[in-house]
Amino acid sequence: MGEKSKSKGGCCGWFIAFVILAIVVGAVVYTVKKKFGHSGSDKAAPVPGPPGAVDQKYATALKTSLQFFDIQKSGKLVNNKIPWRGDSGLKDGSQAKLDLSKGMYDAGDHIKFGFPMAFTATVLSWAILEYGDQMDHVGQLDSAQDSLKWITDYLIKAHPSANVLYVQVGDPVADHKCWERPEDMTEARPLIQVNESYPGSDVAAETAAAMASASLVFKKTDSTYSSTLLKHAKQLFTFADKKRGYYSESIPEVQTYYNSTGYGDELLWAASWLYHATGDDSYLQFVTGPDGEDYADWGSPTWFSWDNKLAGTQVLLSRLGFFKAKDISNSYGSGLQSYRKTAEAVMCGLLPDSPTATKSRTDDGLIWVSQWNSLQQPVASAFLAVVYSDYMLTSQTPKLKCDSDSYTPSDLRDFAKSQADYVLGKNPMDMSFLVGYGDKFPQFVHHRGASIPADAKTGCKDGFKWLDSSDPNPNVATGALVGGPFLNETFIDSRNNLMQTEPSTYNSAVIVGLLSSLVTTSSVVQSFT
Repeated sequence: MGEKSKSKGGCCGWFIAFVILAIVVGAVVYTVKKKFGHSGSDKAAPVPGPPGAVDQKYATALKTSLQFFDIQKSGKLVNNKIPWRGDSGLKDGSQAKLDLSKGMYDAGDHIKFGFPMAFTATVLSWAILEYGDQMDHVGQLDSAQDSLKWITDYLIKAHPSANVLYVQVGDPVADHKCWERPEDMTEARPLIQVNESYPGSDVAAETAAAMASASLVFKKTDSTYSSTLLKHAKQLFTFADKKRGYYSESIPEVQTYYNSTGYGDELLWAASWLYHATGDDSYLQFVTGPDGEDYADWGSPTWFSWDNKLAGTQVLLSRLGFFKAKDISNSYGSGLQSYRKTAEAVMCGLLPDSPTATKSRTDDGLIWVSQWNSLQQPVASAFLAVVYSDYMLTSQTPKLKCDSDSYTPSDLRDFAKSQADYVLGKNPMDMSFLVGYGDKFPQFVHHRGASIPADAKTGCKDGFKWLDSSDPNPNVATGALVGGPFLNETFIDSRNNLMQTEPSTYNSAVIVGLLSSLVTTSSVVQSFT
C-alpha cells in the first residue's frame, strides 16, 4: 500500500511540473508572436486572384448604398430609378449662360456645394479604379460609373475657362428657410465662383483631383471624354497652384457650411492623381519637393475627410512604392518613403491592438472623432485600411511594423470589416445606419425630399410641417448613410437631429468604396492605366 501511494504521488508531481512547463513555454511563444508578428510567420500571404466568392451581406449593402446617388441627382433625370424624385434645378447656371443643371445636392438640402461634390467624385473614382472588377462581379459597376459621370458632367460645365470655377449653386440661407421638395423650388439660385481675383486653391485642386481620377475611370470606355476631363484637371491644378488662397476666405459665406482648413493637402492630392493619370514626373516632383515638405505633415497621422486629404494622399502614393519601377523609387525615394511611412502610421493608429492605436473610438470599437457626421471618419479610415491591405497582399508584403509589433494584411482587413459591420447593424443599438439595409434603420432621416409625400402641394414655408411631423418619412432615402451614433453609442432618430440623421453624398462615396472592397473574398490590385 505504501509503495503504491508513493508511486501515485510521484506521478502527480511530474504532471504538475509538466503543466507548469507548458504554461511557461506557451507564455514565451505568445510573447514572441506578439513581439514579432501576429501571424507567426514572415511568409507573405498568397497573392489574391480575380474576384473570389461573393459575400452577400456586403453585395446587398453595396447595391443599397449606390441608390442614394440617384436620390441626390439634380437636373433632367434620365431613366429615373427613384419613384418619388423628378426633374429639378433645370435652370441652374442660366444667368451665366451655363447649363449647371446636373450635379448632386450635398445632403438633405438643395445646395450644390462644389468642394464636397468634387471630393465625392474623387473617392468614387478611386473605388472604381481599385474595385471596379468586384463591382462588376455583382452588377454594380454601371451604376457607380453613371453616378460618377453625373457629377463630372457638371464639373466640366462649372469650369468654363482656365481660371474660373463655379463652386456653388444656390443660396444656403434662403434654402434653409424653406422645407420643400427639390422639384418645387422657386427661390433664386445664385452662382458663386472662384477666379484670379478671388482664388480657391482648395476647391480648384479638389476638382482637379476629381477630374484626373475620373479620366482614368473612363479612359478605356470613352477616350474622348477621358481626355476632356484630363484637360480640365491640368488647367485647374495650374490655377490652384499659381493663384493660391483659401476659397472660404474668398467666399466667407461658405465658412458656415464647408469651411476649408487648408489648401496644401488638396494640392498634394491633386498632383498625386495627376501623376497617376499622366505619368508626368513634374507632379511627382511637386509632391516630393518643397510643397511636400511644407504641406504633407509627414509622420503625423490625420483623418481622411472632405476637408483633409492627407491620409488619402499618403495611401495613394504608397501605391508607387508597392508597385512602381525602381527608377521612380531611386529618383523620388526619400519623399515617397515619407508618404509611405506616414501611411503606415495611419494604419497602425487604426489597428485596435497596435501599440500606437488611437483611443478615438467607442466602447464597441467604432472609430469616433466628431459628434457631427460621426460615421465619416470610421468609414473613410476603413476604406483606406482595406486598400492598404490589398496593396500589401498583391505586392507580397507580409508585415506592417507598428513599434515592437507587426501586423498582416488580414489584420487591416479585419479592422475594415469591423467598421463596416458596425455600420450595418452589429452595434449596441442593433441598427443599420445605412437606410434601406437590414430590418432596422433610421426612419426620420433629415432629408427634404424623403420627408414630403411626392403628391403633396406645399410651398417654401408650409412644408415645415413635414419636418416637424411625428410620422416616419413617407419616402425611404435608400442608401443614405446618416451621420451616426454619439460617443456613448446612442442614436436619436429625429429629423431635427441634423448631426445624427442627415446623410451626405460624401458619406455615400466612402461607404461605396468600403463595401466594394469587401464584396468578394479576394481581389488583386490592378493597374490604373
